[in-house]
Amino acid sequence: MLKPGKHLVLGNVACAEGAIRAGCRFFAGYPITPASEISHHLAWELPKVGGVFMQMEDEIASIASIIGASWAGAKSMTATSGPGYDLMQENIGYAHMTETPLVLVNVQRSGPSTGQSTDPSQQDIYQAKYGAHGDYEVIAVTPWSVQEMFDLTVRAFNLAETYRTPVMLMSDGLIGHIEEKLNVPEKVEVMNRKKPSSKDCTPWGTDDPSGVPEMPAFGEGYKLLVTGSTHKPDGVRNFAPEYHQKIIYRIRDKILNAEHKIRDIHTEHIDDAKVAVLSFGASARPSMEAVEKARESGIKAGLYRLKTIWPFPEEPVRELADQVDAIIVVEMNVGKLVREVERVVCGKAKVISLHKVGGQLPLSREILDAIRREQQ
Repeated sequence: MLKPGKHLVLGNVACAEGAIRAGCRFFAGYPITPASEISHHLAWELPKVGGVFMQMEDEIASIASIIGASWAGAKSMTATSGPGYDLMQENIGYAHMTETPLVLVNVQRSGPSTGQSTDPSQQDIYQAKYGAHGDYEVIAVTPWSVQEMFDLTVRAFNLAETYRTPVMLMSDGLIGHIEEKLNVPEKVEVMNRKKPSSKDCTPWGTDDPSGVPEMPAFGEGYKLLVTGSTHKPDGVRNFAPEYHQKIIYRIRDKILNAEHKIRDIHTEHIDDAKVAVLSFGASARPSMEAVEKARESGIKAGLYRLKTIWPFPEEPVRELADQVDAIIVVEMNVGKLVREVERVVCGKAKVISLHKVGGQLPLSREILDAIRREQQ
């Protein structure tokens, strides 16, 4: 484990270090580029802090294992990329239905299928939100640097524990493999799940306004039945419509009602901007450079970077549309997040999609040209 202070490390290593400091003590995974360094690092470091590393036979077993570990009381994580993420979807749905806190890191690569196995993309952001069947809400964070691979991994664990839900960290091959300075703090804020106040707890029912139930663990003496079927607050299966409605609306609302607490937005030069460049993750790096160059030439441009893409920050983006003339959405896919922006902006500002695939970042000059076109 890295000592507090400054280090030069890969983004994937920073993610692994953040997980340890957040309290992760169980990792199960299967090697896959460009995420493998997370597994490699944790295989060495987790046992040193009393944790367990398991290399599983596949990604299905990996996600199933961390669900079980979480219900045994351990903070748990897995890491994968597109093809492995595909295989995990059924159990991701199970984790949502059982309200299991865990962290899943997707170091995205270009797809579909095998695609470009080492090249970055942001093509999985809809899969993060809609990949499993049924209705549920997702929390997904998007780092743009090695430092944020550490910081947002810690935050992902805290969000998972606070809201008793799976949290996705949507990285990519560039951020995972880039080597930058990491400042490891002396201490990080660590949140833990709410433990039951009595042995007669109801693990899937609560009167708390947050909608987040207490979470018992196997081996602690509780009557505990965990099922992916529709169930009553005590976990006993019951397919009555009223029980299904209560579960679905509660697991939705506990996230949506806290969106103002979950959202995380980084802005630069947005106060006087007439053109906003909205981006996330690695694509925000050239976006920032383009904004700086635009301002040097007298153009009032600003960066609007989403550090959480799900739940989508609808109200802040509407407020942005009231202020600016145009929003340029920069992303490494065929144009996905732009649809969310168009949906919430509703014509208040012009929305332009600047997207790129092929395992390449949008270039800062391409973004700068788009900014200039909106000022002509």
